[in-house]
Amino acid sequence: MSERLRVVAAAESTAPLDPFERDRLARVGPADWHNPEPAARYDLVVLGAGPAGLAAAESAANLGARVALVEHKLLGGTSLNNATIPSKTLLRTTRLYADMANARRYGADEPVVAPDFARAMARLRHIRSHLSREDSVRRVASFGVDLFFGAGRFIAPDAIEVEGARLEFARAVIATGASSAVSPIPGLVDAGFLTNETVFDLERLPARLVVIGGGPLGCELAQAFRRMGSRVTIVQDMPLFLDNEERDAAQLLSDAFARDGIEVRLNTTAVRVRVVDGETLVDLRNDDYESTVAADAILTGMGRLPNVQGLALDVAGVDFTPDRGVVVDDFLRTSNPAIYAAGDVCLRDKFAHTAVASARIVVRNALFGGRERMGALVVPWCTYTDPEIAHVGLYVREANRRGLPVKTFTIPMHEVARAVTDGEDVGFVKITVAEGSDRILGATIVARHAGEMINEISLAMVAGLGLRGLAKVIHSYPTQADAIRQAAQAYNRTRLTPRVRARLARSLRERFPTKDIP
Repeated sequence: MSERLRVVAAAESTAPLDPFERDRLARVGPADWHNPEPAARYDLVVLGAGPAGLAAAESAANLGARVALVEHKLLGGTSLNNATIPSKTLLRTTRLYADMANARRYGADEPVVAPDFARAMARLRHIRSHLSREDSVRRVASFGVDLFFGAGRFIAPDAIEVEGARLEFARAVIATGASSAVSPIPGLVDAGFLTNETVFDLERLPARLVVIGGGPLGCELAQAFRRMGSRVTIVQDMPLFLDNEERDAAQLLSDAFARDGIEVRLNTTAVRVRVVDGETLVDLRNDDYESTVAADAILTGMGRLPNVQGLALDVAGVDFTPDRGVVVDDFLRTSNPAIYAAGDVCLRDKFAHTAVASARIVVRNALFGGRERMGALVVPWCTYTDPEIAHVGLYVREANRRGLPVKTFTIPMHEVARAVTDGEDVGFVKITVAEGSDRILGATIVARHAGEMINEISLAMVAGLGLRGLAKVIHSYPTQADAIRQAAQAYNRTRLTPRVRARLARSLRERFPTKDIP
């Protein structure tokens, strides 16, 4: 193994350097890569090769632009290497274990199966390696993109330096993503902890796992590790998990955690971490009550901070803050009109699909004079717990805050035939419309497959299709997505007011008068 591969592997992963890891690293950070000679001037220089950076480089190159892409670690960013792909791979394995443990619900005997953490992690590395082909240097080069590995930084308002090479540009896009925030809990750093950037490198299942933070990452992994056999305690300083979601959705998740055997500590703060006689202890406080839990590993899900350090943004005249990241307008343009930003480094909602969408807006606006607005996008998202929690558009509380009168239509999943037959009847579909209209303002879905179902609502909102239109869509039966049709039908029934019913009755009597019987 070459020196560069050793350096990249050490910096990015402590996972076993098995054939899968070797293949992944060779694709997304090859040891023998030599940076090309830079062009005299690029139409677009992209700083960062995560989902946003790769999408911007590919889109611009396909449209004929001369593009340079700069990455200081591995192609694919956190989404491929230590977030979305590995987490969803592990979640699928743990969902299988949960189904087997509940086999009696489906009329079958429970198999005697011991979760195999090592095999689950090997599968994770295999799938991550397989999907790295989509983000490989070979694929990037096939678009005609000049790929530079190294730490890029601005040396002028229209130039970036990487590994001693000067890349001048007409336009640039900052897409450096975000990294896990380090929790300020006293003693945590000394005791050691896991984040999404390190948790997938584990080789052994921790017998006792404390998860600090009830955001999407913390919730997903708390459930996954519990289903693998860890004794899990999840600590959240709010009354419920996922504090941005609907309260009834968050409550269903709390109930699911209790069923899975996760020890739930709400309204609780981790105040310190101690190591006593080789054992890690986490001190907790709930109002005036203090308690302590022992841990073999601590996972923090305290949020993510934009990667803005070391870029010399002040040299380029780009405004930023450490917590918000690069400051952009709704066109994703920075304070330097030649420089744009996309993805987690500048957006509040840090999702891979949002990053890709923002990158495509940047290419059209930066290179072709477009005036597309980020705020005009309809963006769904999903937390992949079991059940999943998906949302798109406005929450009811947001509508109330804006003074928008709304009406909601809710279908419990236990009223949906396919959800009942599948034994997956926990959850609901809730669709919010403007009062007196069928215009969809938002929706929340809690269901086993909510992440798939929410896309139908997103499509309807983009196409301007209201609930009246959705009620006309014939859904294959039985499917869990039929809950959406049922919600639309519920809206239609509200249109049948007593006055409308009376008018329809008169119309029928006029068309089909009753004949006197002699």
